[in-house]
Amino acid sequence: MPRYDFRCRACGSTFEVTRPMAASGDPAACPEGHDDTVRLLSTVAVTGNAGATGGGGGCCGGGCCA
Repeated sequence: MPRYDFRCRACGSTFEVTRPMAASGDPAACPEGHDDTVRLLSTVAVTGNAGATGGGGGCCGGGCCA
């Protein structure tokens, strides 16, 4: 289940909420009990080389430099 980051506007704390994607836009109260919170944008890091093919592109490794 996805985790969403929230920040409380009242006390400034940042916290995570685990909930289904269907409830991603629902409000969340901070652990201190404040209701004035906002969901933060989060980044996702994807690693690995699934589906990567060899070969190069551009000048470094692509064979275009003389």
